[in-house]
Amino acid sequence: MGLIKEFKEFAMKGNVVDLAVGVIMGAAFAPIVKSLVDDIIMPPIGYLIGKVNFADLAVHLPVAPNEYVRISYGKFINATIAFVITAWAIFMLIKVMNRLTRKKEEAPPVPSKTEELLTEIRDLLKIKL
Repeated sequence: MGLIKEFKEFAMKGNVVDLAVGVIMGAAFAPIVKSLVDDIIMPPIGYLIGKVNFADLAVHLPVAPNEYVRISYGKFINATIAFVITAWAIFMLIKVMNRLTRKKEEAPPVPSKTEELLTEIRDLLKIKL
């Protein structure tokens, strides 16, 4: 029974849950980035450099008569651009999160009611002495 309890404590830690949420959000974010690259960014770039569809760019290596191996380097270009966009988006998100965390840390802590009462008592005692 101790092993199950230990596993439950491990699985419910904030880091594991945060990691799971991050993986799920990343998986959901990937198709959006792929569509952004394939459908919005690459068509104008291809048009500007001569109506090229990067996904169609490939080298065909002959293996036998009427048979070839296709190396689709255009798809690799698309995947590389998608990676750069994803990395940039994550970088910007973390940068904003770090800025918000720093602002939260810089803000003076709000005293509790008990601390406020103790401060008032201390100030009154100083006046009486």
